[in-house]
Amino acid sequence: MRNNVTEFILLGLTQDPEMHKIVFAIFLGLYTATILGNLLIVLTIKTSPSLASPMYFFLTNLSIADSCFSTTTAPKLIVDSISQTNTISFDQCITQIFSMHFFGCMEILILIVMAFDRYVAICKPLHYPVIMNQRVCSILILLTWGLAFLHSIVQTILILTVPFCGPNIIDHYFCDLQPLLRLGCMDIYVINLLLVFNSGTLCTVSFILLMVSYTIILHSLRNHSAEGKRKALSTCSSHIIVVIIFFGPCIFMYTRPPTTFPLDKLVSVFYTIITPLLNPLIYTLRNAEVKNAMKKLWNP
Repeated sequence: MRNNVTEFILLGLTQDPEMHKIVFAIFLGLYTATILGNLLIVLTIKTSPSLASPMYFFLTNLSIADSCFSTTTAPKLIVDSISQTNTISFDQCITQIFSMHFFGCMEILILIVMAFDRYVAICKPLHYPVIMNQRVCSILILLTWGLAFLHSIVQTILILTVPFCGPNIIDHYFCDLQPLLRLGCMDIYVINLLLVFNSGTLCTVSFILLMVSYTIILHSLRNHSAEGKRKALSTCSSHIIVVIIFFGPCIFMYTRPPTTFPLDKLVSVFYTIITPLLNPLIYTLRNAEVKNAMKKLWNP
């Protein structure tokens, strides 16, 4: 069937004109804080010799992924909140889907790599410098880029097989898979199964894998000294908090039939805008080394 739609209309978070300025102010502040917070982490790690370990190398990449992930949706929401015409072209919509899944998948894979790094550091400390050398760390990050690209290109190809012939109104603030699929002019059952298998399986399996790995890590701490336990618990608890607040909404959104719920927009705001803001706060407030490095950055 032919695709007759060249652009989509985004209804945004609210259709109340009085709320648009509030939405603009709130999300401009949140997005600015996200970019500055993650930029501060990157700058701190890059300029601090004491933060040269693999964990902070991965944290730098997580901050970059967070900034890019937030940028795929937040600027459009901010501009649309004060714009008269909230439209997005078909090509821009597809690009937004690709970018969001690319950087979102990157974040998932980096969290897995960080869990592996903590497992080696805590469970195999004598072999850590050999296993997690610079070459291995670089290869792991390149793998996250490659696998993220593979995931997002599959999502994009699947959505491009769906014809759109009208209507073209998306009840959301960005081009997300479920509200977009509802506009398709074909039976989307098989396509949705493939999309759920791709995204839903990625989220669910990754979450289970991460929780199992951190359970093993925490179990192994019984043989460590009190100081070692304290430091490891501080680091791992930060990682676990990030895992839970990121994967909870993702599993809710991408492991279900092609339906939409009133709660979808709020959940989407949480994992596309709030989570990238919380990550730098969690990693800095619960990490003494990063806090000390930031103090030295501002007061050399």
